[in-house]
Amino acid sequence: MVKRAQRLHSHEMPARPPFEHLLVPVRTIRSRPSAVALARNPAALVLLPPSPSPADWAALGGPSSALHRAFAAKRRRPGDTFTCSIGALGETRVAVAILDAATSPYERLLAAGKAARGALEDSPASVLLLAHGFTAELADAALRAGVAALQAAAFRLPNFKTERPGAALARIDLLARARPPGLDHELASAAGNNLARWLTALPPNLLDAAAYRRLLAGYARRHGLEFEFYDEQRLRRLGAGAFLAVSRGNAARDAGIARLSYRPRGAKRADVCLVGKGICFDTGGTNLKAHAGMLEMHTDMQGSAVALGCLHALQTLGERTAVDCWLAITENRIGPTSYLPQEIVRTHDGTTIQVIHTDAEGRMVLADALCLAAATRPRVIIDYATLTGACVRALTERYSGAFTNRLATRDAIEAAGVASGERVWCFPMDPDYDRDLDSTIADVLQCAVDGKGDHILAARFLNRFVPPAIAWLHLDLAAGQRRGGLGHIGTDVTGFGVRFTLELLARHWPRAKAAE
Repeated sequence: MVKRAQRLHSHEMPARPPFEHLLVPVRTIRSRPSAVALARNPAALVLLPPSPSPADWAALGGPSSALHRAFAAKRRRPGDTFTCSIGALGETRVAVAILDAATSPYERLLAAGKAARGALEDSPASVLLLAHGFTAELADAALRAGVAALQAAAFRLPNFKTERPGAALARIDLLARARPPGLDHELASAAGNNLARWLTALPPNLLDAAAYRRLLAGYARRHGLEFEFYDEQRLRRLGAGAFLAVSRGNAARDAGIARLSYRPRGAKRADVCLVGKGICFDTGGTNLKAHAGMLEMHTDMQGSAVALGCLHALQTLGERTAVDCWLAITENRIGPTSYLPQEIVRTHDGTTIQVIHTDAEGRMVLADALCLAAATRPRVIIDYATLTGACVRALTERYSGAFTNRLATRDAIEAAGVASGERVWCFPMDPDYDRDLDSTIADVLQCAVDGKGDHILAARFLNRFVPPAIAWLHLDLAAGQRRGGLGHIGTDVTGFGVRFTLELLARHWPRAKAAE
C-alpha cells in the first residue's frame, strides 16, 4: 500500500516564530584578557592586530602558548582567520580574526563572521569574546563586529529535519574593561536581521499570505503595536487596482496590505514609513518564469521581512521616531484569472498603468502600498524590494541599489552603507528616464519592453507614487540573497537592509528638504 505524501500547511507551522529568541544573551565581564580566562571557556572568539606586542602576548599566554604558535605559523594580514585549541587537554576552541585600523567596517564584519562560525563549530554552550592589542576605539569597534558575527552565526533558520539539532548557544561572555558604546544598537540590528532572515527562509507552503497575516497580527499583539490589514475587499473600495491585478490570480482571497504602527509616547502619526514587497511566491504570472528563475521565489517577500526587521530594531532601541510599516502581501500566480500583458489598471491615486510584463509585479504592489503610505504624510518613506535582476547584473550580490528623490543626499546614503557594512550604490534618477515609460494609452508603462536599465526605470516608476515633499529612498535588494552569505552573515539569505537603515536614520537622513 502506497502512503499518500503529506504536505505541511501554513496553519500547522512547526517552526514557531522566534520573536523572543532572536538574540543570544550577552554578559559583559569587566576584566583584562588573559590566558586563564580563555582556558576556562569551551570556545572563544579572539580579535587581534597583525602584530601584537610582547606585552599583548604575555597577557594571552606568552610566546610558548598554543595560541602564539598558531598565530606565528605564517605571516598574518588583516582579514586573516584561523582556529586552534588551547588548554591542558586542548578543550577550548579558539577562533582568531586579524584586524587593523585600516580594515573597513565590511571587512571587519567579514573576518569576524568567518571566525565566529569557526568558534561555534562544535556547538559550545557559551563563547568568550575579546579584543586585545588595539586602541580603545578600535577595540570597541572590533567587539561590536564580534557580537554581530556571533549573533548571526548562532541564530538558527527554520529547519524541518526529523532529527533534532543540538543545543543552541546559550551565552556570549564579552571580556572588556567596559561595555562597548553602541552595543545596544548592534544587538537591535542583529535581532532585526535575524527576524528578517527567519521569515525569508520559510517555505512557501508555510508562509502564504494567510499565514503571514496571522504571524504579523501575533507579532503586533506581542510587541504592543497597532495592526491593520487592508484585505482585497477594502483595497477594491480604495481603488488599489495595481495590487489587485497581481493578487487576482491567487487561488485564495487572502492577499492584502498590512500596516503595523509603532508610536512612542505622545506621537500620533508616523514620521517614517517603511514599505516592503511581500510576494510570498512569484511564478511570474502569465509571463511564467523558467525553473531556475522560480526555484527561490519564496524569498521574494524579503523586502517585507527587512522592513519588519527594521521596525523591530527601532522599537527595541526605544526610538522616539514614530514608524509605520506597510507590507504588500500576496502571491503572483499563474491561472485563468491572472492579470495579462496590455491590461490597463488604475492605482489608488488614480494613475493608469499599461501592463507590459506580469513578472514585473513587485512595482505594481509597491505602487499602491506607497500611495497608502504617502497619504499619511510622513517625513520619510523607505521601501525595500527584491525587485529587479538588472540591479543584480549591475552590482552583483555584494551591493544593493539605492534610488532617492533627494539627490543631494546620495553621498550620505552611500556613507551609511560603508559605515554599516551593508554597502549600497546610488543610481541615477534623471527625469528623462521617464520617456522610456511613456504610454500612448495610459499614464505610464509598467516597464519597458526591452528591459534595459530596468532597475532605474522601476525606480522612476515608483517615484510617481511618492509626493516630492516626502523624502523617499528605494532599496533594490540585489544583496538580499548570495550563495555563501555576505559579510558576517553566513547564510544565503542575508537579511540585507536592517543595519543600513539604522545607520542611515542615525545620521538623521535626509538633510536636504526638497526634491531636486
